[in-house]
Amino acid sequence: MIKFYKKIRLNLLLENKTGKYLKYAIGEIVLVVIRILIALQINNWNVAQKNRSEVTRLLYTVIG
Repeated sequence: MIKFYKKIRLNLLLENKTGKYLKYAIGEIVLVVIRILIALQINNWNVAQKNRSEVTRLLYTVIG
């Protein structure tokens, strides 16, 4: 997949299509940011799940 993107980038630069290359680069940056945000959301969800299970375990220990 990385070779595919590299090939697109090289072709755009070699054909002097700077405008298209800039659109491509901005699109790639947006995709990376979206992936990072999704990963952070999943991580936050996992931490919340662990906290909820720990609270439940502690409540069962205290109550009985």
